[in-house]
Amino acid sequence: MTVTLRPAGEADLMAVGALHRRSRVAAYAPFLPPEALAGPSGQELGRYWVERWKWERADHRMTVAERDGRLVGFTYLGPDDAGDPATGLLNAIHLEPDERGRGTGRALMVDAVAVLRARGWTRAVLWVLERNAAARRFYERGGWTATGERRDELIGPAVVAQLRYARELCGRAPS
Repeated sequence: MTVTLRPAGEADLMAVGALHRRSRVAAYAPFLPPEALAGPSGQELGRYWVERWKWERADHRMTVAERDGRLVGFTYLGPDDAGDPATGLLNAIHLEPDERGRGTGRALMVDAVAVLRARGWTRAVLWVLERNAAARRFYERGGWTATGERRDELIGPAVVAQLRYARELCGRAPS
């Protein structure tokens, strides 16, 4: 009944895509219109991860969470998208909808912070949808704070605002 974390491999990526789809729909449905969540499919997201993995596996890391042999979550991290060599970027944390509140997201975040620190970054950043209050609370409880930076991104036909969060990595990991 415990969750185990391990580095992802190429064989995991199609399942990661399907999980990513379910996670997005569950997390974003309360504030995004249905047409924004109509695509991409789980298979399309799987192909996206396969292609991305080809180009980024040397300097990025995906970690998957499994409960009783079932994929239930993942993180993806790598260098800062703004190019700061001292900063790592937590690109994603996604969970199966039924894993929320079970500690899996917290375990993935603690692991991600440890990996970012081990890779030598002294600061970490992430982007979160401004209207995703649950995710924002989750990150704030984990020691992340909003930087004041904002950007817009398309999810389907919907323009959504994202906020940048950061945390220092010199201290101890979140507990």
